[in-house]
Amino acid sequence: MKTTVKNTQETCFMLLFLFLSWVLCNGFGDYNEQKELLLSTKASIFDPSSFLSNWNNSSSICNWNGVSCDSNSTRLTGVNLSGKNLSGTISDSLFQILHIETIDLSNNQFSGVIPRIIFSCSSLIHLNLSNNNLTGSIPKGSIPKLEKLDLSNNFLSGPIPDGIGFFSGLQYLDLGGNALVGKIPKSLTNLTKLQDLTLASNQLVGELPAELGFMKSLKFIYLGYNNLTGQIPNEIGELLFLNHLNLAFNNLTGEIPPSVGNLTELNYLFLYFNKLTGLIPRTIFNLKKLKSLDVSDNLLSGEIPELVSQFNDLEVLHLFSNQFYGNIPKSLTSLPNLQVLQLWSNKFSGEIPDDLGKYSNLTVLDLSTNNLTGKIPESLCHSNHLQKLILFSNSIEGEIPKSLTRCKSLERVRLQNNRISGELSPDITKLPFVYFLDLSGNNFSGQINTHEWKMPKLQMLSLSRNRFSGLLPASFGSNKLENLDLSENDFSGSIPFSFGNFSELMELKLSQNTLSGKIPNELSSCKKLVTINFSNNHLTGGIPKTLSRLPVLGSLDLSMNQLSGEVPETLGNVESLVEVNISYNYFHGELPSSGVFMAINSSSVIGNNLCGGASTAHLAPCKGIKNFNWSFSGIGFAVFTFAAMCILVLLYVKRRNEGVHHVTKRMETDLDGGGEWELLFFNQNASKTITINEILQSLKGHKNVIATKYMQYFVKEFNEVDFNNNFIVKLNGFSKIRHPNISKLVAICKSEKGRMILVHEHVEGKKLSEAVGELNWENRAKIAIGIAKALRYLHQCCTPTVVLVGNVSPENVVVFEGKNEACIKLSPLGMFSSAYIAPETKEAKVITESSDIYGFGLILIELLTGKTPAHDAENGLHENIVDWARYCYSDCHLESWVDPLLRVHASENPNQIVEIMHLALECTAHDIAARPYAPDVVKRLESITRSVKEYEIDVPSNLEARKQISSIACFSVKFKNVRDIFLFMVTLVSAF
Repeated sequence: MKTTVKNTQETCFMLLFLFLSWVLCNGFGDYNEQKELLLSTKASIFDPSSFLSNWNNSSSICNWNGVSCDSNSTRLTGVNLSGKNLSGTISDSLFQILHIETIDLSNNQFSGVIPRIIFSCSSLIHLNLSNNNLTGSIPKGSIPKLEKLDLSNNFLSGPIPDGIGFFSGLQYLDLGGNALVGKIPKSLTNLTKLQDLTLASNQLVGELPAELGFMKSLKFIYLGYNNLTGQIPNEIGELLFLNHLNLAFNNLTGEIPPSVGNLTELNYLFLYFNKLTGLIPRTIFNLKKLKSLDVSDNLLSGEIPELVSQFNDLEVLHLFSNQFYGNIPKSLTSLPNLQVLQLWSNKFSGEIPDDLGKYSNLTVLDLSTNNLTGKIPESLCHSNHLQKLILFSNSIEGEIPKSLTRCKSLERVRLQNNRISGELSPDITKLPFVYFLDLSGNNFSGQINTHEWKMPKLQMLSLSRNRFSGLLPASFGSNKLENLDLSENDFSGSIPFSFGNFSELMELKLSQNTLSGKIPNELSSCKKLVTINFSNNHLTGGIPKTLSRLPVLGSLDLSMNQLSGEVPETLGNVESLVEVNISYNYFHGELPSSGVFMAINSSSVIGNNLCGGASTAHLAPCKGIKNFNWSFSGIGFAVFTFAAMCILVLLYVKRRNEGVHHVTKRMETDLDGGGEWELLFFNQNASKTITINEILQSLKGHKNVIATKYMQYFVKEFNEVDFNNNFIVKLNGFSKIRHPNISKLVAICKSEKGRMILVHEHVEGKKLSEAVGELNWENRAKIAIGIAKALRYLHQCCTPTVVLVGNVSPENVVVFEGKNEACIKLSPLGMFSSAYIAPETKEAKVITESSDIYGFGLILIELLTGKTPAHDAENGLHENIVDWARYCYSDCHLESWVDPLLRVHASENPNQIVEIMHLALECTAHDIAARPYAPDVVKRLESITRSVKEYEIDVPSNLEARKQISSIACFSVKFKNVRDIFLFMVTLVSAF
């Protein structure tokens, strides 16, 4: 018996020993393996902040930064390296750690692809790789235990894998902010536990799956900023727990389904910027928990019912840019939580409800561009929270209520283009936070210089087109003033010299008043001035020479005054200056002929006693030059001989430089039986390395690219109907083009059977039409200037002038990476686009340089708005994108038409965006004569964007003047030493 007990004890002890040994061995094995895998992960990471410095063999992994372990053991459960400024690649090793449940590498700069092994880590519960620079596609696979997957804000591409539906435990999924394509997979709707779904800001297409209605656990849906089409499925109303629905910025059509009214838990409903039609369903007013409703930028219509009073929790209501009509519901005044109300650009009529703002903390009110009448209610700033008051372009009457003039919270006030009257209250000039005040186009009267101006934040002030009188104030209490427009009033007295203290001033308009006295010299201190308009006043004295010191001055209008003296020659040295009007004054003497005066129009100098100048001014020759007499024949002969020698030198240098343009001609036979080919090469390297059979082979493979050791070439074939003798003559002109922003024509290949193939310089990059959505404003501006410079060269320095007709389009502009910036190449023989052809060319076959300027204007509109001529059908009542842009420019908010990707820049630099849109509309003017020439476009763009650079030459915009100096202009660009010879010759002739 004792022996049996003893044996049993020994057996139990042995089993216990074996069990403990197994546990300890496996435990230490796991630990050591985890350490090795973490150290391997660290090896692929760049850690400038040394956050991972204690990841080493001398300490326990549970004490390492960012590492968490099970509280009862040394088993690693999570790695959190979020926001530690780490970069490098993500190692496979991290996903080989057994039992790991959480990995968070978000908010770093990791690059490369997501490891394919990622979904083999079956223990993972939370995975967050958001806000990095990861590329490639989402790996296939599934982890049933995974509850949170966040891959947002990377550069992932390809479709969403169908296998996503096998993540059966998933509760949170965010794939937004990538470049994912294709349709939303129906397998996604298998995720019945999913509560939070974000696929926004991708390139997804197709319709919303009706099966979304099966995902009963959903609380949050964000599918905005894609290209989704079709109708909103009625099944969306089955998601009874939903509190956030955002389908904005898609192409959804049809009506808002009444079933949306079933979503009684909904707090946020965003359907803006789609193509939704019809009425707002009455069921929507059942959503009593709604805090924000935005259905703006659609085609919705009808009246807004008084049922809106049921939105007791509503804070934000956006109905702008639709076709709503009728009165603004009075029940809006009873909403206690309403803070933002934007109803602009509709057809609302009647009066603004009396008690609006009385029972809520209203902060933003925008009712502009409607048909409203009556007075501005007293109650709008009752809560003292009102920041933005925007009521422009209505028919509002009466005076500004005293309660508003004392509203200290106001920041932005736009009341222009109404019928508001009365004198300006002294209180309104002391509002401490107002940075934008526009009261133009009303019936205000009285004096403003008697008020004390204390507006330290003021940047923009427009009081134009009113009946103000008296002297101008010496100050407006702000050193931040950028735009000051006091034109079309009855101000008198002199321009205060203290205006020279406005160091940030960009635009100063004082036209159509009765101002007198001299133009202050102190204005030269306003180094940011772009526009000066003092026309239609009684100013006297001369033009201060100090105005020539304004580095970015673009427009100067001093017409219809009593100015006298000579026009300062130094004004011609202001390179940014593109527009001058000095007509109807008392100026005398010789008109300068440099810079802006080289092609000045006669209407800009008429009504003076001027002489000389450019031929375009149509002034009489100055007497000193007219009576010039070559009385001494010896001197005349010497000068003639010297001039002839200079011309010979010019011709010699021209011939020597043109010798660089080699033309190599040879005949080759097509090996596939296509007959004989004549090849004309304009590039020696290409002629040595390219054969007709290589060219034909590239066409067969549809690659259209030939790679040599020198460079790559792009190949394009033209059909017989595409070319004729005139076309071939054009090609010879194209072959001589040498400009950094224009792709070079390398070869012309003609077969005896009538085929023609062109070989271009190939540029590795994206078409502008594809790249525009990835470009910030700085690069878009540089691209616009680059295209404009290319057109300037083609129109000014090519003989004959090159007009592209339909080729000035985003399809023919290649964007590529230069030194830390986007660069472009324009292809003069690229893809023809009828959408970019000027109307006169379409209708009457009129082809001029202005036809290209029209196409360029359309490109500017696209760079600013993100819309193309293909959006013509989406512009509602407007026939085309130009009419739409013109309407937006004159009647709509900047925020409503600028590309959403540029809204941050636009909010900080509104004047810059508006001025470029103004230029775009000039370029697309229906009247050919109203369109600017390419040199003017370049100067104005550079002036507006503040990147004023030295030009190769000041080429005039007027056609006659351009004809006179076109050859000299082009020589000056090509031969830098000739300019000195030419100037020396002119100097010598003048001396004689």
